[in-house]
Amino acid sequence: MMQLFQLSANTTRFPPVEKALTDANGLLAFGGDLSPDRLLAAYRSSIFPWYSPSDPILWWSPDPRAILHPEALHISRSLHKFIRKQPFLTSCLIMRSAP
Repeated sequence: MMQLFQLSANTTRFPPVEKALTDANGLLAFGGDLSPDRLLAAYRSSIFPWYSPSDPILWWSPDPRAILHPEALHISRSLHKFIRKQPFLTSCLIMRSAP
């Protein structure tokens, strides 16, 4: 039986992504905070937070993961219209591997 890990407030370390629950689609851990150091540590390991405001922070690493390549992204005409009409905020983290 696999276990769900509780993150420590004293470190930004995460358990290995191989320990993510398969029956919960990649749920790996809970707790911690959304500090920049923790988020960078998570994103570097293909882990991301996803939770509801009234719940503890849940950290996920589903397999397979979705990777979007901006140069191959096609935005349809209807999506482009929707984006123009609906203001929303997006964020992007771009990480490059070392040469």
